[in-house]
Amino acid sequence: MWLLFITFFKVGLFTFGGGYAMIPMIEEEVLKHGWLNSVDLLVDFIAISESTPGPFAINIATFIGFDEAGLWGAIAATLGVVLPSFIIILFIARFFTRFAKNPTVNGFLSGVKPMVVGILVAVGVGLLCRSTIHTDLFHLSDWVFDPRTWVIAAVLLGIRLIRPKMNPIYLILFAAILGIVAYSLISI
Repeated sequence: MWLLFITFFKVGLFTFGGGYAMIPMIEEEVLKHGWLNSVDLLVDFIAISESTPGPFAINIATFIGFDEAGLWGAIAATLGVVLPSFIIILFIARFFTRFAKNPTVNGFLSGVKPMVVGILVAVGVGLLCRSTIHTDLFHLSDWVFDPRTWVIAAVLLGIRLIRPKMNPIYLILFAAILGIVAYSLISI
């Protein structure tokens, strides 16, 4: 149960953008620990979590925790996924006036928005591939840790810092072009 709590705490702490943005990390962690025996079962849990009333992240953590360790596993996983947000919100509430006017914080949040859109599109494509053509070829974790991804992110961050008022659509299009070039022409 402690491993369930720690795993979902990590998922809740290191993902931005809500439940769907958590799917790649949940997939990696759940399969790494052997909690679900196939990606198909995870896709089923995702569908059930979406169909059930309530926040997606809480639902999927509860279902996976219950599947792995019963009621106490469900409680541990649910607390794990909820606590990071709760702690962060308490911290932000305490210092809100300082954070609200901080240009660095505002710049960070502006930069995170297009990244979350990209992650959500990647999750959608991955789920579509798994559910329609039953392929496991698309793994977000394969390219998240690739140095080319970090170079692209650094370039986009630099552009955002130089031109803070630039429309995010242009950044997303530029990121797509950089990604196509980096991943089709340059092999590491």
